[in-house]
Amino acid sequence: MTLNSHFDYIIIGNGLAGLQLALKLGSDSFFNNKQIALIDPSTKNTNDKTWSFWEKNSSHWDNITYKSWKKASVITSKKTIDLKLQPYTYKTIRAIDFYNEAKATLKEHNNIHFIIDAVRSVYESDLVKVNTENKTYTATHVFDSRIPEDFFTSSKKHISITQHFKGWVIKTKENVFDESKITMMDYRLKDGKQTTFAYVLPFSKTEALVEFTYFTEHLVEDSVYDRFLKQYINDYLKITDYYIIETEKGSIPMTTFPFEKCNTNKVTKIGTGGGWVKGATGYSFKLTEKKVAQIIANIKANQTPSQKLFIKKYKFYDKVFLKVLKDENHKGECIFQQFYSKNSVQTMFRFLDEESTLFEDLKIMWSLFSFSFIKAFFKTL
Repeated sequence: MTLNSHFDYIIIGNGLAGLQLALKLGSDSFFNNKQIALIDPSTKNTNDKTWSFWEKNSSHWDNITYKSWKKASVITSKKTIDLKLQPYTYKTIRAIDFYNEAKATLKEHNNIHFIIDAVRSVYESDLVKVNTENKTYTATHVFDSRIPEDFFTSSKKHISITQHFKGWVIKTKENVFDESKITMMDYRLKDGKQTTFAYVLPFSKTEALVEFTYFTEHLVEDSVYDRFLKQYINDYLKITDYYIIETEKGSIPMTTFPFEKCNTNKVTKIGTGGGWVKGATGYSFKLTEKKVAQIIANIKANQTPSQKLFIKKYKFYDKVFLKVLKDENHKGECIFQQFYSKNSVQTMFRFLDEESTLFEDLKIMWSLFSFSFIKAFFKTL
C-alpha cells in the first residue's frame, strides 16, 4: 500500500472501466509525472465475468483474447439467421486474464498505486476528499465507478429495464459443439411472455459458456436461471452428460437515467456508474475503450474530462428501444429478429458501436417500423 495521501487522480473501482482508464493513463507519457491511485476492496483474483465484443482488426487485447469467432447465429421461434461477421471478429476475454494483465502492466509504473480499501464517501471542496474505511485521501480529480445514489432513488422517473443473467461453463465427454460459431441469441425457450434468450460461446468441441438472459424490469430467483439453463442444455443443445466448470452471474442496468448529470469539474462517473453500458444491448467493452480515449484527449486539451462522452442521437435511439421493451416486453424476440434479418450484421455492429451513418440509422429504424415504435418515438420526444 502506498504511504501517499494525495494524488493527481484517484480511480474508484478496479473493474473494466477503472483498469482500462488506468492502463491508458499509464501508457501515455503525458501522465508520467502524475500520481495515480486505484482504490478497490477486492484484489481482483477471481474469474467473475466474461466480456465479449467485436472489432475489425487486431488490437492490444489479442494477447488475452480467450477465443474468437467469425460466424454467429440468431435463432427465433420462426427462423435461424446465420451471420458471417467479416470483416469483424467476435472476441471473448475472461475477466481473470484481463485483471492479471492490467495489474502486471500497471505495477511496472512507479506513479500508479493500488489501495485495497472500501470507499465510503466522496466530498468536493478545493480538492476532492475520498474517505475510505481506513483513511482519507485527496485528489485533484476523481474517476468514480460506483453507481450514483440518485439512480436508486429517482430511476423510476426514467425508462429502466435490467439485463440479468446466469451462465455455466460446461464440459462434455463427447464432441458436441461447433467451435467456429457462437449463438448470439436463441429465443426459443421463454419464461412466459418476457424477453429471454440463451447465449452460447463454444470454446472448444467439448466446452462452452451457456447463459440464460432476461431483458426485464424485475430479477428472478437463482433457481429460475438454473431451471432454464438445464432445460436449454437438455432440450435445445441435446446434451445430457456434462459437468459445470464455472458459474457467472450478472445484472446490468439498461436505462435512460442521465448519468452524465452526475459529473462535475472534479468528479467523473465511469463505467456502469457513468452510463457507459450501451442502453439497448448491455455491451460495454469497446464503448468503454472509446470513452476512456475521449477522457484522455479532454485532459490533454485542458478540458473537463467528461466532455463529449455521449452522442445525443444514439441516446435517443436507445430511449425509443427501451421504451418498447419496457411497455411491450414480449416483443423482444420480434425486434431482434427484425434487426438481424433486415440489416447486415456489419451495419448492426456499426450502429451498436455508434459509428453508423445517418442513412444506416434510417434504414435500421425503417426495418423496425411498427405501431409499437411509432408510439415509443412520440412518447420519448
